[in-house]
Amino acid sequence: MIEGIFGWLTGIVTAIINTLGYWGIMAASALEAACIPLPSEIIFPFSGYLVSTGHFTLWAVMFWGMLGQLAGSLLAYYVGWFGGIPLLRKYGKYILIKEKEIDHSHEWFERHGEAAVFFGRLLPVVRTFISLPAGIARMNIWKFIIYTALGCFPWLLALTYTGVLLGVHWMVIKKFFLEFKVFVIAGLLILLAWWIWNHLKKKNGNNSDNRNNGNKAKNQQI
Repeated sequence: MIEGIFGWLTGIVTAIINTLGYWGIMAASALEAACIPLPSEIIFPFSGYLVSTGHFTLWAVMFWGMLGQLAGSLLAYYVGWFGGIPLLRKYGKYILIKEKEIDHSHEWFERHGEAAVFFGRLLPVVRTFISLPAGIARMNIWKFIIYTALGCFPWLLALTYTGVLLGVHWMVIKKFFLEFKVFVIAGLLILLAWWIWNHLKKKNGNNSDNRNNGNKAKNQQI
């Protein structure tokens, strides 16, 4: 199933780039960074292949790709900034997110946001969505831009140059990244399951404590 979706996305991405050229690279890159999963593992190896044919140049691909990444990342960041906090404060309790955890996330990004954004940009799946929590936590905008650029550059360069080296066989990279994505997704699901279990455990513990305290109060009144 995942391979079928990947093949479908490959057709969309290659059509956009073939039709729009460098503008297509920027558009596809911006969509990926704005949480729309057009994989950079297709965009840039294919662009690298076109570099090998002389249709593009390496540094032009990097320029337009980086421009797209920054534009899409900033869009997702501001969606998180303006929409994330109010929604989480209003509805977070329904998905086990408490007020104090929202405040803690802000403090955590203040201390570790640079590393989270930088390394997040180097991981499939995570890189597509890292801008949203950065915006929700209201990470300093200039730090966000700098570490987004620093994290994106080596990733895009590696993918593009791999496409240059592979040439017409650039699609062989697909199998590797499919397997890697499955591994990353599995890891994220395990973390999510642990987070939900931990919160439910705390919630049940708090409810039990409240019931015990209520019983003690009743006994004292009697």
